Amino acid sequence: MSQVPTLAALLSQLVVDAADRAGHAGVLDTVEPATPTNNPKFGDYQSNHAFRLGKALRTNPRKVAETVKSELTDHPLVDRIDVAGPGFINFHLNPTAVAAHVALQTASSTAGIPQAGANHTVVIDYSSPNVAKRMHIGHMRSTIIGNAFHRLYEACGWTVVADNHIGDWGTQFGKLIVSWHKDLDKERFAADPIAELERLYVAFGTWAEEDPSLADAARAETAKLQAGDEDNTRLWKTFIEISLREFESVYQRLGVEFDVTLGESFYNDALPGVVDSLLDAGIAIEDDSAVIIDFPEDHPVRAVRNRKLVIRKSDGAFLYGTTDLATLEYRLKEWSPREIVYVTDGRQQLHFTQVFEAWKTWRTSRGLSTDDVALRHSWFGTLKLPQGSMSTRKGNVIRLVDLLDEAVSRSRAVIDAKSSDLPDHERAAIAEAVGIGSVRYADLSQNPQSDVIFDWDRMLSLDGNTAVFLLYSAARCFSILRKVGVDASTLDLSVAAPEHPRERELVLALARFPEVVAIARQSHRPNLLCDHLFETAQRLNRFYAACRVIQKDGIADPSRLALVALTGRVFRSGLSVLGIPVLERM
Repeated sequence: MSQVPTLAALLSQLVVDAADRAGHAGVLDTVEPATPTNNPKFGDYQSNHAFRLGKALRTNPRKVAETVKSELTDHPLVDRIDVAGPGFINFHLNPTAVAAHVALQTASSTAGIPQAGANHTVVIDYSSPNVAKRMHIGHMRSTIIGNAFHRLYEACGWTVVADNHIGDWGTQFGKLIVSWHKDLDKERFAADPIAELERLYVAFGTWAEEDPSLADAARAETAKLQAGDEDNTRLWKTFIEISLREFESVYQRLGVEFDVTLGESFYNDALPGVVDSLLDAGIAIEDDSAVIIDFPEDHPVRAVRNRKLVIRKSDGAFLYGTTDLATLEYRLKEWSPREIVYVTDGRQQLHFTQVFEAWKTWRTSRGLSTDDVALRHSWFGTLKLPQGSMSTRKGNVIRLVDLLDEAVSRSRAVIDAKSSDLPDHERAAIAEAVGIGSVRYADLSQNPQSDVIFDWDRMLSLDGNTAVFLLYSAARCFSILRKVGVDASTLDLSVAAPEHPRERELVLALARFPEVVAIARQSHRPNLLCDHLFETAQRLNRFYAACRVIQKDGIADPSRLALVALTGRVFRSGLSVLGIPVLERM
């Protein structure tokens, strides 16, 4: 099925075509979307194209708006057009035509979402835990937000390469190898490999305080590993294999999949060449036996002025910046992406600004363009848990798997209390979906760059902007369809004819869904989609309160039943983009 345009794009095109007919062809060279009005009394959508035309033509935008309005042709979606204020063109839409448009959107393979990314590739770098350690809550936001970006880009037609840039190289492996030979407990390792690796790594710190020579031993083991020593390489590969199995168990529960997992070690052989190239180009300089990139005080990017990016230490070791530059080069050659997105916490803002600016200078020095790819560091705020929210030993980091288990356990208690009639296995499946979905939604419903306080009671509440409320709203749609014995896939949705104001406001929210997905992707703000789905659920509840779907005789109103089915489809699409599976019953 061909792409179904959004209402915003369709209405904007009407204005551009009218402007062309009014003798202003080519002035509006891009189609900016119309936007929903803030007040229904001014219509449903609003165009500000007349202001752009007025500025270009050096004339009164109100006069231009009147001229454009006179050239607007009749369209089934539009009941009335007004010119308001200094030159806004307001559209009052036909709700039945809007419902028919929503039916086309929801039936399309793209759910009506604009495919702006068709023929484009994006590489998204997210999660990135360290080998030989369990994932903890510090990895949660990068993993969940990064996966939401992954899904948003895919929904908008992009080819996505999700790259888990794991920490699998460095001096920590020398320490771990020393501890392995010193105190490996084979029984513990057989029972819980990752826990034993964590114990050994922590133990090294204690031993090294008592015996400083162990630090030299760790450096020696690291050097042997980097030189290709057979035994150390075998151990290192074992550590990685164990860690990846542990990571995958968490990813499966979160609904996260990666296309590639290329850790720091993958780029190790390329690092000397990166440093040599930067030195040869005069971008990097030697500074007290180290190699640095020294950003001048007049650099156009204020954040990096008078800053230094170390790319090789005085002892010959390479740093994250070196690896990031090598990684950038590999990604460009391998996938030719239009965008590369890094999802990390806000503390790395300066680092990535330095890396991006260094890369641009380096690439320009080789006569290559920097305009064919956009580098985006999409940072997020910190995650905090209220005091006493989970039981942990003092000083220990909360493991991500423990947080997920806690969420599922709390969800199971609610499900058992409210749906005790369901079979045990079904309640367990619902609890897992609700618990994990609630964790994801609690994070995604916040502005990514805000600090987040994890509130269990709010997260699992049936009231407010929560996954539970949205899942219940979706399940209620499917419950109504089951109650009247209707198969949603065969239901005739063309009969939807909204008349009541509550029907009208609901169908307008459904029509706007694809536009919000596009905006959320472009702005890297999944919370905008969360807010829209929450508003849709609220409108659905107001619709239920004002409009009876199933009459007292048990017969369903065909138009309202179609609206319920359309809403269920939008919930399914929207929650899928957020990585939350829809439940048919709760």
